Amino acid sequence: MKQKVAQRKALFKWRRKLAFVLLFVFCFGSLVMMQSRYGRVMMLASLHLHPQSAHGPKVAFLFIARNRLPLDIVWDVFFQEGENKFSIFVHSRPGFLFNKATTRSTYFLNRQVNDSIQVDWGEASMIEAERILLRHALTDSSNQRFVFLSDSCVPLYNFSYTYDYVMSTSTSFVDSFADTKEGRYNPKMDPVIPVQNWRKGSQWVVLTRKHAKVVVKDITVFPMFQQHCKRKSLPEFWRDRPFPNDPSKEHNCIPDEHYVQTLLAQEGLEEELTRRSLTYSAWDLSYSKDHERRNWHPVTYKFSDATLDLIQSIKGIDNIYYETEYRREWCTSKGKPSRCFLFARKFTRPAALRLLNMSLLGVKPH
Repeated sequence: MKQKVAQRKALFKWRRKLAFVLLFVFCFGSLVMMQSRYGRVMMLASLHLHPQSAHGPKVAFLFIARNRLPLDIVWDVFFQEGENKFSIFVHSRPGFLFNKATTRSTYFLNRQVNDSIQVDWGEASMIEAERILLRHALTDSSNQRFVFLSDSCVPLYNFSYTYDYVMSTSTSFVDSFADTKEGRYNPKMDPVIPVQNWRKGSQWVVLTRKHAKVVVKDITVFPMFQQHCKRKSLPEFWRDRPFPNDPSKEHNCIPDEHYVQTLLAQEGLEEELTRRSLTYSAWDLSYSKDHERRNWHPVTYKFSDATLDLIQSIKGIDNIYYETEYRREWCTSKGKPSRCFLFARKFTRPAALRLLNMSLLGVKPH
């Protein structure tokens, strides 16, 4: 009898020790799992705060808009493939907010800069808006390319193709050529800006981080543009008599078509440029009823214009000829012949949505 009691006590002690060991193992395992989970959360948080270490360099998309972005749905589909490889900044009129009432895309919520200015076409305020966007985008060290877009631009290809194209070269894409015909150069700019550095081109540039910093830090060329590069007051076609002559506006300078190009030429950086734009615009000499204002604005594509033939014709362009320099720019990417344009303008909202629904832009609606 005593032997059975002793055996039971031994068995009870053994079970108690086993239970203790199991409880210890369970608690230790739980602690390890909690630490592992905590470490993962902290790692993800760190990656979120420092996206460059996890996802590499980003492309900053800089939109210049009047108010809303009418093509936000098209860009929403485009950015869905971008993961953490992009950032967005929008310059709209002062006081305008991108919220759920003004945009249908979550990518544009609260993406407007908070120090925007009133922009007037043909004035230096346009290039000041560009400089404001760059100042904001440069605060993120992950942003390594800076793409300027208008509110009427559409992407011609998907995000991956666009990203690889832009990041495949160490150069900026800046449409830049000698302006020998327009007479926009104001001799009063000399000697700060000599005529041999005067350039013209599209304002829709793609800049490297180095060149973006040059634009933001500029305190020499920009003041000259503010003072001497202004829009001439021409009569509209319905007016009988012209405005009185204003000597300070004797040149139709159109600053946004000259500033970045002239600045980079002035700084001796043209060898670091691919001297063409990635944004297509169609210029039509018969577009304006006013003879003096013809060719000032690109063609606007409407719903009926948005066809397969149009997009194929734009995507098919593989070279650009610069008449004033007798230079033909054959387009390349990664050292191989390629199409010239990644974006196109100017598209109305119905036209852009039609292209999107027809899957003609390289992105497909979900």
